[in-house]
Amino acid sequence: MEDKSPVYNPYSSSDPSMNVPVTTGPAGAIMSPYLNFDPAYLGTNADSQFIFPEGAARTRGRLELSFSLIGGSVFIGAGLGGLNGFYSGLKDVQARQLTGANRRTQLLNFITKGGASTAQTLGVVALMYSVFGVVLSWGRGVDDELNTVTAGTATGMLYKSSAGWKRCLRGGAVGLGLSTLYVLFTSRDRIRGMMGR
Repeated sequence: MEDKSPVYNPYSSSDPSMNVPVTTGPAGAIMSPYLNFDPAYLGTNADSQFIFPEGAARTRGRLELSFSLIGGSVFIGAGLGGLNGFYSGLKDVQARQLTGANRRTQLLNFITKGGASTAQTLGVVALMYSVFGVVLSWGRGVDDELNTVTAGTATGMLYKSSAGWKRCLRGGAVGLGLSTLYVLFTSRDRIRGMMGR
């Protein structure tokens, strides 16, 4: 014999207190389930206002920006290294005339090794640049273009410091050039204002 007793279903209760609407009315604005008020009463303001701790800046500081810089550099390095590895792997498998699973495995090896190597290199460079930039900002008490150029130059010199003093100077020159180009690109208006134009 089968049991024909009704199965309990909490969602189909006949209790009238369970039939509470989620919307405020025919317009269908959703009410907050936590505070039980209609958020439309707050209004929509294009200039969102946030509460900042006393003495805190309204923009992110150099230390906060360094995390996204380092992470972005690692991802860009992985992508560029993977593309370079794919190109190198294609040349290798064609020269060795590999087919099937061997070809696929060799291509994957080239892609992963190239991506990891370039990601690590760009991540280390970004980390050194960020450390120099944060230390300069804290030491000088200001975050300006001079910190950017100095951090770029010091990064280039430190990165190539183990290869001898000539390459160390070349690395510093490359860092100086790249950071100067970055400053000229991002701070055009401020530089024009400083030059009186």
